[in-house]
Amino acid sequence: MKLVYENKLSCENDVKDFVLEGSAEIYFENGKMRMKNALSADLGQKSNFVYWCNEDFPSDVQIEWDFRPIEEPGLAILFFSAKGVNGEDLFDPSLQERDGQYNLYHSGDINAYHVSYFRRKWDEERGFHTCNLRKSKGFHLVVQGADPIPNCEDAFESYHIKLVKKDGKIDFIIDDLPVFSWQDDGKEYGPVLGGGKIGFRQMAPMIGEYSNLKVYSI
Repeated sequence: MKLVYENKLSCENDVKDFVLEGSAEIYFENGKMRMKNALSADLGQKSNFVYWCNEDFPSDVQIEWDFRPIEEPGLAILFFSAKGVNGEDLFDPSLQERDGQYNLYHSGDINAYHVSYFRRKWDEERGFHTCNLRKSKGFHLVVQGADPIPNCEDAFESYHIKLVKKDGKIDFIIDDLPVFSWQDDGKEYGPVLGGGKIGFRQMAPMIGEYSNLKVYSI
């Protein structure tokens, strides 16, 4: 593997090239990035947001970061391999404008995989914690695994999250514990997605803390 991107996410200068879609408060405490919604959760999907790293990464990658849930309810997602449906750059002006509302990301004019790894938004998620991998365009739920991250009151430290994508096989690991593994056959839900951008999404009114983002090419 080769380290191709590293970002401590420790201060405003670290994220000066990130792209925010939707409204959010991005701030820093103890050298770590925190994100929360800037609009009331009563607005539903309009209150949610995505924060993109403005870098293109290869198809076969290992993505790592540290995460700690600070306040719930809410939901955290990582998008990866994100591009326009015809291979356009994610920020190509020909693509539909996106503002954080979920349907624009799973059923709009972009392709991406996305894993939801802290799900405490609705009652059924709070009672049965899972990590879900979806492939879009199309909102296809392809695999689930048990979520080992506790609720906020018991999350005293950050959790190290690792996502590995190689030859269409996607593995998701938290603190060295395998959560799920899935092989994209390139047939059932369309071709295997290649390289693209990564982005962090949150659902209101959650506050999440992020640090030590690294991306390796495999």
